[in-house]
Amino acid sequence: MARSDDERPDRISEAEHAVMEVLWARSPQTAAEVCAAVCEERDWSLPTVKTLLSRLVAKQAVATRPDGRRFLYSPLLSRADYLGGESRRLVDRLFGGRAAPLFAHLAQEEALSEDDLAEIEALLKELRQ
Repeated sequence: MARSDDERPDRISEAEHAVMEVLWARSPQTAAEVCAAVCEERDWSLPTVKTLLSRLVAKQAVATRPDGRRFLYSPLLSRADYLGGESRRLVDRLFGGRAAPLFAHLAQEEALSEDDLAEIEALLKELRQ
């Protein structure tokens, strides 16, 4: 779902983003299911996941609904909308709102592979049509 800048939730932290990735992959999920996906690799506990989910609900990035004695969580913010907003913030903050210097920087730092360059060229060609 598309949101205007006024409706965008507060910034999502790196830890909250990990929870969002789990919910974007499959939802709705319980806090225990989210924990099963992230707790071991991040050395988190179920209360940590519940805190992160509560923060995401407060930020209006996640919806919750009761399911018996537990709650089910679903993202309100699509992954595409989130990536679009974060990409725009990065370009605005670090490159004066222009994407070309970002690509130039990545190319100069040799952070782009030949496959990356080919993909970018194909996207540019598609955009020009």
